[in-house]
Amino acid sequence: MNLLKALATVGSMTFLSRILGFVRDTLIARVFGAGVATDAFFVAFKIPNLLRRISAEGAFSQAFVPILAEYKKQRSVDETKALINHVATLLGLFLVVITILGMLAAPWVVQVSAPGFAADKAKFDLTVDLLRVTFPYIFFISLVSLAGGVLNTFGNFRVPAMTPVWLNLSFIAAVMFVAPYFDHSVMVLGWAVFAGGIAQLIYQLPYLRKLGLLPRFEINLKDAGVWRILKLMGPAIFGVSIAQISLLINTIFASFLVTGSVSWLYYADRLMEFPTGILGVALGTILLPSLAKSYADKSDGEYSQLLDWGLRLTFILALPAAVALAVLSVPLVTGLFHYGAFSALDVEMTRQALMAYSLGLLGLILVKVLAPAFYSRQNIKTPVKIALFTLASTQLMNLAFIGPFKHAGLALAIGLGACMNAGLLYFYLRKAGVFKPQPGWYAFMAKLALAVGAMALVLHFAAGSDATWMAYKLVPKLLHLLILLVLGSGTYFFVLWALGIRLKDFMKRTVI
Repeated sequence: MNLLKALATVGSMTFLSRILGFVRDTLIARVFGAGVATDAFFVAFKIPNLLRRISAEGAFSQAFVPILAEYKKQRSVDETKALINHVATLLGLFLVVITILGMLAAPWVVQVSAPGFAADKAKFDLTVDLLRVTFPYIFFISLVSLAGGVLNTFGNFRVPAMTPVWLNLSFIAAVMFVAPYFDHSVMVLGWAVFAGGIAQLIYQLPYLRKLGLLPRFEINLKDAGVWRILKLMGPAIFGVSIAQISLLINTIFASFLVTGSVSWLYYADRLMEFPTGILGVALGTILLPSLAKSYADKSDGEYSQLLDWGLRLTFILALPAAVALAVLSVPLVTGLFHYGAFSALDVEMTRQALMAYSLGLLGLILVKVLAPAFYSRQNIKTPVKIALFTLASTQLMNLAFIGPFKHAGLALAIGLGACMNAGLLYFYLRKAGVFKPQPGWYAFMAKLALAVGAMALVLHFAAGSDATWMAYKLVPKLLHLLILLVLGSGTYFFVLWALGIRLKDFMKRTVI
């Protein structure tokens, strides 16, 4: 398998999903703005989303994919199918219980996750109602993540990468066509989440059936593979929970700030999620099965080469993205969100959060590449220890930054914490001797610095004044933004080409 081609496939599907995500957020900003209603929705949606990341995309995939890759390589087809059946059954039963408990305990969950909302009864009650509608999302999307893990392990990266599109389409349809019948109530967004979860699950089922791996209800608590996964999931849940707890604590802090703070952080985070999803998630997705196979084959040389390839791609794509987010913060925020109910104040507050987040973009993406290096070796304890230290450090930074920088201080703490996390992961990989960088890193980084510097200068002078962007109408604004993106990327890649960096240098093949 050509890893660069697989990355392009996953990245392009994720790109489409992120573009539709921006369309959805632009519509939400236009109709609902940034206020009581959106604060309530974003808190309600964040809670099942955090649990989804813990139970499925986080701890579950980290424990499940390496074991499934081992079964695929070393066991029979029937044993592999049985493992999938047993895991899917237990996960489904667990999710049913969690979903019911979450809906029943919604008032207490909101009280813990956004205690500042308790001072406004209407805002608190709206958040509770939204949480009860959105909580079943964890059931559907966790099963989606299970299906995606199976498909990725068997070399199908396109379908899981395409799946999130259905959630964004659900949002867009709800805001454009259904919202008027809800008197533009934010509850329509809650039901869009519910419908989007169902649509994503239905989309993946035919592809599992085509592989002959559609799970059946089959309980077997004596399956050794299941117990190995559960054993790995224990520390994995703890480790992933630490990262999600950090985000939840940020929401708690933001709930005590002025109304709109939760929404400003959300809109800035959505811009951050664009490069994080396209590159970080895509790289982590394709690297985990390949690294797991290299570990199963005891091929240390291949393991180091794969990780080195991933790290170089991260730097070559994430570094310019981080700089562009900072330089183009006002053009991006105004171009995507400054319509309808989204005011000039909302633009400024979101810009502040985005600039703070951009300092940590490289760290956020590096974590998604470095962490699978541990998970593929079934070593989850080390990332957990690092995550614990990062959590404590991030909260200390929250306390230090929230006073002078308000909501932007919370974003800054998350970004700096991610850089610390990435640095420690890299340090322990090198210390354990499992990763040996390939030659040429110093020259590579020097070339990147020159290219990024040239891009930043071009973007700075071509962007114009903030006042111009605030006064722009829709079409001129989007055209100018498009020109900036083409000009910036063109400058960056031309300088890299002039310095001798070629696409063929990143061609990498492996067998899954």
